[in-house]
Amino acid sequence: MTMKIKISLLLNYFVFAILLNTVGAVILQVQNNYGISATSASVLEAFKDLTIAIVSFLVASYATRIGYKRAMLIALGIVIGACLLMPVVPAFWTTKLLFAAVGAGFALTKVSVFATIGLISPTTDEHASFMNFLESFFMIGVLSGNVLFSAFVDDQNPQSTAWLTVYYVLAGLATLAFVLLSSTKLDESKVSHDASKSFADDLGDMIRLVGRPVVLVFVISAFVYVLLEQGIMSWLPTFNNKILKLPTSLSLQMASILAVSTALGRFLAGFLLRKLSWYWLLMGCLVLAGGLVLIALPLASSVSSEAVTGWGNAPLAAFIFPLIGLFIAPIYPAINSAILSSLPLRQHGPMAGLIVVFSALGGTTGSLITGRVFDAYGGQTAFYFSLLPIVLLVVSLTIFRRLVVAR
Repeated sequence: MTMKIKISLLLNYFVFAILLNTVGAVILQVQNNYGISATSASVLEAFKDLTIAIVSFLVASYATRIGYKRAMLIALGIVIGACLLMPVVPAFWTTKLLFAAVGAGFALTKVSVFATIGLISPTTDEHASFMNFLESFFMIGVLSGNVLFSAFVDDQNPQSTAWLTVYYVLAGLATLAFVLLSSTKLDESKVSHDASKSFADDLGDMIRLVGRPVVLVFVISAFVYVLLEQGIMSWLPTFNNKILKLPTSLSLQMASILAVSTALGRFLAGFLLRKLSWYWLLMGCLVLAGGLVLIALPLASSVSSEAVTGWGNAPLAAFIFPLIGLFIAPIYPAINSAILSSLPLRQHGPMAGLIVVFSALGGTTGSLITGRVFDAYGGQTAFYFSLLPIVLLVVSLTIFRRLVVAR
């Protein structure tokens, strides 16, 4: 039965990975189909991210009231409805509604999934291992989404709305996830809600969690990690194009190396964390990540003036730098697992809410800072800047580990 629950959690995460990370493709399509300006289309990102942060903050402490399984079913139901609406009512407002629904659904799902892992993982090693498998599956979903959408886009007729039929496929996938989860038993008796506590009490409990030293250091670590990851992920295509002189299409294609290496890094960490301490694994990963930055970026400064026409004559730096995903990938799921494993099961829901909120804030901050440094000092300096959060993570994770051990 535990295996069925795990498969259900992986499928839920896979569905949301596709929906969350196709916003770039949808932004392009709504401009072609609905005559929307780039500035207007850019609000889709906000509909997604702000909804995730707001719903996570408000609902995380409430998840135990409705139950983790029920919360995930509600999330899938919302997404199924929004997906079916897209091809039936093709309009920009339905697209905004879709991403608001996806953001709200993901907030419910991530909080519930993270909390559920604690219920089905008997040891901290198994918790950390499955957390990495889960996050690697998310990255596979990211890659699958790009492939799936490209299959429905009509290159010969950019104004065609045929691409909207992809949402029938996604609705079907979400329905499969709904049926699997609804038929799976999940014992939540260990985290049953205290009926005497009000919603304000639950919210206060979540906020007070941040006052604990171990939680405070954790949220700083999570914030810095996502700042690092999102800064690189958001600006790697621009780095490839502006600094390495790759054509736009090739810049996007080669940026996928980062997603592949991140998925592989988390998948491998899922096995390694069964044998190794999470702290020493992450310290090794951070040292290797810093070394990769110092190797790859000097190569970027000596790029040939020869026109790049494809993968065959792309500069070496375009292949090497994205491999940083292999080394930074295990950090986020490992520290999430460490903090959740150190808390009582009843606090996993509120803690998961804090994880989602501070991750969203870190991602936004990382993208903004990298963009500003990119504009002011150039792409190489912007990516050398990644050494700073790497050093900060070495320090914060060392403090975090001591606090976890001391508990």
